[in-house]
Amino acid sequence: MIALSTGSLYTFGLARVFALAAQTGFEGIEVLVDERWDTRQAGYLSRLSARYNLPICSLHVPFVPHLSGWPSDPIERVHTTVELAQALGTRTVVLHPPLRVGYVLVSGFRRRLFLPTLPSPFKRMRNWLQDGAIELQERSGVRLCLENMPARRFLGRQVNFYWWNRLDEWSRFRHLTLDTTHLGTWGLDPLQVYRRVKTQVRHIHLANFNGRQHRRLDDGHLALGDLVHALSSDGYAGAIVVELQPDALEAEDEARVREHLEAQVRWCRQHLAR
Repeated sequence: MIALSTGSLYTFGLARVFALAAQTGFEGIEVLVDERWDTRQAGYLSRLSARYNLPICSLHVPFVPHLSGWPSDPIERVHTTVELAQALGTRTVVLHPPLRVGYVLVSGFRRRLFLPTLPSPFKRMRNWLQDGAIELQERSGVRLCLENMPARRFLGRQVNFYWWNRLDEWSRFRHLTLDTTHLGTWGLDPLQVYRRVKTQVRHIHLANFNGRQHRRLDDGHLALGDLVHALSSDGYAGAIVVELQPDALEAEDEARVREHLEAQVRWCRQHLAR
């Protein structure tokens, strides 16, 4: 299944994203739960899915810790997303590994700073991922697919801000979401990484990297075609979710958005059929 992440057009209303995905040839949708109530109301999501004949293949746990009406505790956010997935009949939930340190946001004149705090409020989440996540999956029937995260820059150096975000640590998890643009930030080849962990890969976030993340599939230096061909050859049964940024789709111009979305679907089908 070639699906579109609603996060690719988070500046648009949700119904508009569903409509554009259906009109440009996508076969499914990943819903990123965010500040909009539309992204977390099962009845409305079901109606959109039926109206546009687009199954919701996956849900993404919200990035933002404080959403009105949604738990702020990171473990409870996962539980609540799983409950929404169950209500929709969706089998996959994507989640990020926890940060190694907490942070506070300090806003000043023309500047916002994220300052680290100790001890980390995410340590409990780190421990829960090893045991509690397995129990939740078995009880709910929903796969929790841990996503690899990007490198960050601090004083000119690459820094890993996340627990369980190294290739040698992934063996402890049953299900992975392989995010190609995040691999690009580490200088890693997506095909080589896939070959090492392919028995655990259940979900793909597909985007290129050209120094900026979440670029269009042909706009960057990652050999994504080789990866997609390998997925096809291996009989990969999960979703391939195109996850871009609105600026990569030129979201201020709907005609350009349509052209770019059609091009992403066409690119995927060409490489799947190679």
